[in-house]
Amino acid sequence: MRKRSFVLAALAGAAVLATPVTASAAAGTSGAGVSAEASGAGSKTVSFRGMKLRIPGGWQVHRQGDWMLVQTGRCDRPAYFAPNCKGFWVLGPEAIKYGDEGSRYTGEQPFYPAGDVQACPFSARTDQVIGKPTAVGVRQVGRGHRAKYVSWFGRCVTRSNARQTATFDQREWYLPASKILVVDVWNTPGLSTVLKRATWS
Repeated sequence: MRKRSFVLAALAGAAVLATPVTASAAAGTSGAGVSAEASGAGSKTVSFRGMKLRIPGGWQVHRQGDWMLVQTGRCDRPAYFAPNCKGFWVLGPEAIKYGDEGSRYTGEQPFYPAGDVQACPFSARTDQVIGKPTAVGVRQVGRGHRAKYVSWFGRCVTRSNARQTATFDQREWYLPASKILVVDVWNTPGLSTVLKRATWS
């Protein structure tokens, strides 16, 4: 079983993320393909290392250091890859530095920053196992920016006998030149569209 635990003292020293950040307002309504549940009223723009994403007004943004959680639904505790926290992560170079079991992330292996077994995204009572890619390609993230895209097959298994209880896809968009990685384990509706429509400054 591939081990996984986020034990990055430099990145996750504080277990809980800071209070939600108010993203800069942007006129308009949520884009097509974005979950109506998360849309709320209108939309807003959030920036990360020059990348600007237009997201539904109902999504919350939490930042700490070199990483950001965009919370799209229920979140028991908005901590670093904590279970039961619906959303996706946007990571910068300091987080990527430890993204392959403590080594620098390159996109050849799933984002997996070293340590022990990590809880399943949906339940702290089960563990996760990341397997082989189910999709590999190149995706546009705004004009002039292309990301290496990989979807990794994940399983949630019991600790006592490794019985499978759920499956998920860990989707990753990696922009090596911009040193940005987007990780989504919740199959966030509309995220591909949000990234495709990104703007850059």
